Amino acid sequence: MSLMKSILATLLTLFCLVNHAYPQNPSTREMDRINWMEFAEFVPEKINTVLLPTGTLEPHGVINNGADNTAPFAMAKDLADKLNALIAPTLNYGITGSMANYPGAFQISEEAYAPFIRDILKGLARNGFKNIIILNGHGGGQTAVLQQVAEKVSNELGVRTLVINWWTYASDVTMEVFKEDGGHAGLNETAYIQAIDPSLVHKERYNPNQATAYPQNRAWSAVPFPSSIGLYQEGQGYPNFDQNQADEYFRKVNDKVLKLIQDTIAKWDLAGI
Repeated sequence: MSLMKSILATLLTLFCLVNHAYPQNPSTREMDRINWMEFAEFVPEKINTVLLPTGTLEPHGVINNGADNTAPFAMAKDLADKLNALIAPTLNYGITGSMANYPGAFQISEEAYAPFIRDILKGLARNGFKNIIILNGHGGGQTAVLQQVAEKVSNELGVRTLVINWWTYASDVTMEVFKEDGGHAGLNETAYIQAIDPSLVHKERYNPNQATAYPQNRAWSAVPFPSSIGLYQEGQGYPNFDQNQADEYFRKVNDKVLKLIQDTIAKWDLAGI
């Protein structure tokens, strides 16, 4: 019995030493925080998926101007372990559009944005990532550019790309949790940010008159858009600042996005592409 205990103790010690020398998980999931030697130990042999958060700086009602960056980065941090992925640095500047003239907003032209995002995707591919997942936090013209560039890079380099507009993909979750539609800086986006960091939500500054419903069928157009809260449906989507609903929404949105990524990678693998 004592011999058996001694053998088991030796094996346990060896296991711990090997596990310490060759960790199963990186010390961080964030690419800008990892050391280059550790990166080489994991990519691509142990990790071949990367999450790239993209957004912009523009007004968002009573939440932070960088909400389009805050949301996808928080999502990436929540999903990285579950996907065995690394997180690329967030691309914080984007194609802002009709809110570019608001204080603190930035506008990057499509002519500058497209080649920049192309080189980022190519750099991720060159570093050994097979699955490049773009968690996009900003819509408008930026979505089309991301989709077009991702398609070209995928076809050119043989990597696999997925572009996700989380608020659109999770629109059914918005209806499930809130029983109504959302909007830009509306009920859903404000709740998502509130779940991440309530200090970024300034309820004391809220005025319902700050919201305007987006025109249906392009019936009218105004630049700058007259409100920093844009409602998808007239009379729906006003922020309610309910913390319990915010936490529920965050969890359900992330679960839905996680399943999409997992299913897409599994089907890529099944197809052998």
